[in-house]
Amino acid sequence: MASAPRPGGRDTARVHVPKRLLDALSDTPASAVRTWLDALPETVERQLAAWELTLERVSAPGGRRGLVALVRQPDGTPAALKFPVPGPDADHERAALAHWDGWGAARLLRADPDTGALLIERLRSTVSLRSLPEAKAVLEAAGTVRRLWVAPPEGHPFASVTGRTEEERETLRTLGAGGWAADARPLADEALELREALPAEPPEEVLLHGDFRQGKVLAGERTPWLAVGPAPVVGERAYDLARLVLDRCEDLAAGPGPPRPRAAGSASWRTPWRSTATGCGAGPSTAPSRWACATPPRATGAARSCCWSSRAGCSPLPLTPRRRC
Repeated sequence: MASAPRPGGRDTARVHVPKRLLDALSDTPASAVRTWLDALPETVERQLAAWELTLERVSAPGGRRGLVALVRQPDGTPAALKFPVPGPDADHERAALAHWDGWGAARLLRADPDTGALLIERLRSTVSLRSLPEAKAVLEAAGTVRRLWVAPPEGHPFASVTGRTEEERETLRTLGAGGWAADARPLADEALELREALPAEPPEEVLLHGDFRQGKVLAGERTPWLAVGPAPVVGERAYDLARLVLDRCEDLAAGPGPPRPRAAGSASWRTPWRSTATGCGAGPSTAPSRWACATPPRATGAARSCCWSSRAGCSPLPLTPRRRC
């Protein structure tokens, strides 16, 4: 069913919320988020009219943290209209994009605090760093993420790495109480131990992407690669690097045939750690195990991957002399 034509714009199909977003929020109890989701198609149409945007299409399958529509501005310039799931995370994303102002990340063009809408520079959503060979992707990612590491603004709203990992520590313990796969338990235990050893005062405080991986870096026009979808946090830059190095574990686990065993201390797994660290200015002496496991959010995802990939006979992290992806 088509919506009525908007003045000054072409006819647009009714806005449909992507199934991936619906599924991601399907377990959310009746709340402001559910109300937002139910009203989202109408909200999108109102925002299109308010900013005189022409809808091309809703991005599908889309993400789990919001809806993105590809639009044209009044002068014909392409842009992306994003509606993040409301809450602190959405506010933080807006604040981070505004602070970076296009430096290493997609530029925020407009924002509406009432609807949460973000009008963002359009990138090539179908071309991410995951389309490149792994070695090239890691180098390009390193060059992108280091531009994001700037001093946070005065009075910033962002959580600290220490605070975020404190919140996630209980989640990791809860998952562990439910029973880990054999390969995941040592990883989870070491993550909790390393979290306890983190200093109360971080060695540095920079603005981090917070969810950095190859799929979050898209091809652009004014610069080859730009980051999108931050979950910003303030703290040590190594936090951003851990997820990056683990990015293709699932791909490797799904490859044909069992992987060849590699010892934890072998040069084969140290190479990507070293090249990423050096490229980002972190230095190859930084402990890889700290990057990978000192933060429970990283370890939680890695442990879940480990539970899955253990079916293929491998473990996604080189923490023990087991076979790894």
